[in-house]
Amino acid sequence: MPDLLIELFSEEIPARMQKRAGEDLQKLVTNGLVEAGLTYASAAAFTTPRRLTLTVEGLLDQSPTTREERKGPKADAPEKAIEGFLRGAGLTRDQVETRETPKGNVLFAVIEKPGRPAADIIAEVLEATIRNFPWPKSMRWGSGALKWVRPLHSILCILTDEAGHEVVPGDVDGITFSDTTEGHRFMAPGRFPITSFDDYSAKLARAHVVLDASERANTIWNDATNAAFANGLEVVEDKGLLAEVAGLVEWPVILMGKIGDAFLDLPPEVLQTSMKEHQKFFSVRNTKTGRIERFITVANRETADSGATILAGNEKVLSARLADAKFFWENDLRTVREVGLEGMAKPLADVTFHNKLGSQAERVARIEALARELAPVVGAKPDLAAEAARIVKADLASEMVYEFPELQGIMGKYYAKAAGHDDGVPEACEEHYSPLGPSDDVPTAPVSVAVALADKLDTLTGFWAIDEKPTGSKDPFALRRAALGVIRLVLDNSAKLPILTWVTKAMGNPNGEFAPELRTLAIEEALGATAAFPSEEEEAAGIIPGPLQDAMAAADRVPTDLLAFFHDRLKVYLRDQGIRHDIIDACIAMPNNDDLTLLVKRARALSETLATDDGENLIQGFKRANNILTQAEEADGVEYSYGADIKFAEEPQETALFEALDTAEAKIAPAMEAQDFTTAMQAMASLRGPIDAFFEAVQINAENQTVRRNRLNLLSRIRTLCLSVADLTKVEG
Repeated sequence: MPDLLIELFSEEIPARMQKRAGEDLQKLVTNGLVEAGLTYASAAAFTTPRRLTLTVEGLLDQSPTTREERKGPKADAPEKAIEGFLRGAGLTRDQVETRETPKGNVLFAVIEKPGRPAADIIAEVLEATIRNFPWPKSMRWGSGALKWVRPLHSILCILTDEAGHEVVPGDVDGITFSDTTEGHRFMAPGRFPITSFDDYSAKLARAHVVLDASERANTIWNDATNAAFANGLEVVEDKGLLAEVAGLVEWPVILMGKIGDAFLDLPPEVLQTSMKEHQKFFSVRNTKTGRIERFITVANRETADSGATILAGNEKVLSARLADAKFFWENDLRTVREVGLEGMAKPLADVTFHNKLGSQAERVARIEALARELAPVVGAKPDLAAEAARIVKADLASEMVYEFPELQGIMGKYYAKAAGHDDGVPEACEEHYSPLGPSDDVPTAPVSVAVALADKLDTLTGFWAIDEKPTGSKDPFALRRAALGVIRLVLDNSAKLPILTWVTKAMGNPNGEFAPELRTLAIEEALGATAAFPSEEEEAAGIIPGPLQDAMAAADRVPTDLLAFFHDRLKVYLRDQGIRHDIIDACIAMPNNDDLTLLVKRARALSETLATDDGENLIQGFKRANNILTQAEEADGVEYSYGADIKFAEEPQETALFEALDTAEAKIAPAMEAQDFTTAMQAMASLRGPIDAFFEAVQINAENQTVRRNRLNLLSRIRTLCLSVADLTKVEG
């Protein structure tokens, strides 16, 4: 079986596109081959800045012969029907068969397609792949019609087996398939022939090209950390930058340079961000002082002077970049010293947060009010939480954050310290954005937690008020992330924070207290273009027009709608922790389901209980009891909840169940009161044995109606007791 090697050689491919391009090349080519009948043993894609490479091993040398049988019309069908059948099959009348069937004589066409050589199929598949390649952005060049991410220079396409190799005949837009490639642009110019993938990778290595992106990344990281270690320093880890730089070079050469003394006192985050964004440099840190003192750049070639010229040029460019950063830093500090952070934040009054939700300054005022209210709940001082909330967005008006938006919050911490703020306020400036994702650290400092919750709750409530909710895969305002942030803040800090209560506070109540503007916005959004506000006469008479009543009711539904969204996000969050959605639904159906800490505590306890044999079998016993009871209530037209009496018990298993229920109730009631769900669930699971024994020995529908009613009432006790812990009707199984 031959092996296939393809290389698409071009000008430099943007680093951010390379990984996806390699995956697309492998997918498009292998799918095309399989659809044409060519199966294979394995395939792998490789990328460098100048080439996309695909190797396919164990390929069939030709597609198999196929035989297709098509049933047509009856032999005596109208001529046009027969002609259409023959045309579709590509056969003549004498090439089809007439067969007897229960419905009479019917025409059958047997179409046999002989296998095709692999080379012919590969040429077609590769041309289709190149012409329809899904680049995010592509270009034309010269006079050709072909589109590619950068000008495509050559196409290597060969089949190799024990007898040797052959070039697959073909071309795309004048670029003929060949068996040659090029090495490094500067260190090994010129083309050379290739006979197989092993030959290809070996010759590229000799021509100063590392084909595997992960190998280039490992080389960069190992050489960089070794160079830093030799100088008593360490490289600041940045996996995203490492992957990007590995896509910028074919032959990585590590060079370590110095940062000018004038810039060493800049915040480390400023140095790191400036070097990463502008120069693609790695930051090198002094482990003793924490300062960024050097940088590592990755050259794409070896030089006679061991990179001295390259390094000198990079240091010169870096100094100019850092001079700008230093200018921004010093100007911002001057502003902070003169007018404070609240003075720095004044321009936010002219910065629109959202055209319906007002300016950033108006949003800050809402966050401040909400943070002050939240503070006692999370153990923060209200005045400190309000102080932090007033300045947490101030750095958005700074020159540094204008230049480097990713430093928002981080610079706020530095400026707050420079302005004399303390007691957790500076840290809140940085941490109130957290957590930004499922793996991000969650703030635990009380002031930070209060402001972070206020920020996210205001965002969610505001966008729900104006009916800008996530739809499908679209979430332009990152509301799913904000909801997950609230969930993690509440759970990780074990906060008792009823969502309905706090969303209602954020909305503003009908009396116009706290923050009424969001409720007003919700009413206006529901009204739309309808001018349904009361006239002077209606207002004097206390009459509210019908459309306005409907709009007010819609505004009042915002908290419950938003709670449902929180529940959806909670299901996703807990599912990743191994808790089934039906278990979460069983707990959401219980009272106080807006207390997320309580809800998750109940769900985890139920999940642990159902993971045991007793818990799993108890569900079956509960469902059996519930089904029998429901059917009896429907048939009899009554509700069996009067209360079973042990004096009517006839079987020992019946008596044992009465006693087991009494024992379980004595444990469950106080445990539920104390929110000790684990104890309550364990007590509930202990009923498994008595319930199983009861159903094995006792006939519910006894002839004696008194006994029957008593047993149905006993089933009602089982149902009521189990449902007091969780809604087990929603649990699958």
